[in-house]
Amino acid sequence: MYDAIVFFDLDGTLFDDQKNVLPSSIDAIKQMSKNNILSVISTGRNIFEVQYVLDETGLDTIVSANGSYVQYKGKKLHQEVIPEDVIAEFTDYANQQGDPVGYFNNRGFRLSRENDATKENFKLLRLDAKVDPDFYHHENINFMNVFNEDKEKQYQERFKGVLSLVRNNPRALDTMKAGVSKRTGIQILLEAAHLENIHTYAFGDQLNDLQMFDMVDTPIAMANGHKLAKQKAAYVTTSNMDNGIVNGLRHYHLIK
Repeated sequence: MYDAIVFFDLDGTLFDDQKNVLPSSIDAIKQMSKNNILSVISTGRNIFEVQYVLDETGLDTIVSANGSYVQYKGKKLHQEVIPEDVIAEFTDYANQQGDPVGYFNNRGFRLSRENDATKENFKLLRLDAKVDPDFYHHENINFMNVFNEDKEKQYQERFKGVLSLVRNNPRALDTMKAGVSKRTGIQILLEAAHLENIHTYAFGDQLNDLQMFDMVDTPIAMANGHKLAKQKAAYVTTSNMDNGIVNGLRHYHLIK
């Protein structure tokens, strides 16, 4: 039984602005492991995108794709699958809007088409984006992106009760099965791995972290985070570029 569990968002949180994990944060995670504290990545990204983070931190438990794919101790614990007919309908609607769609699972992704927003997005994420509008016909898809800047309400109303959409960056909306979020992914992990009744902490910075904050005992926001994340947090630590992870962990005496 662990003494505590700490969930870490990546972009803007565990990552610095260059999408690297600070050496001080890696040291802190390894120190917690020695102290019987479980560290878990909780991200909107998919596992194939962040395997290098798992490798360099030694972590093997992750709530990925905003709760759509959960891995515990290196093994799949849970996977959502968006029905093919829903993806087809969503893609048709996005095409009418002129919005590219990204189709993801834990192994890879493809785009329905590309534009300047997709090129910028995947350059920042250091990913090679390929176009294959038929990808979802022969792969299970658990997560999508739809690329636009200001259509949250429009998509949310159109696919209410079918898909959940949340903005994770200025260019795209994270898209999951209705009701799926970091919160549901964490709940699945805690229940399936029999980790209930252990004090939970979470570090985050953006809107897709709000439901995660509702799920844990102690939510911690980054100083560089969205104002709503900071309002919901029990504590606001320093920024992702200023040892925010280490300072937050020290504040709660999780490391020395």
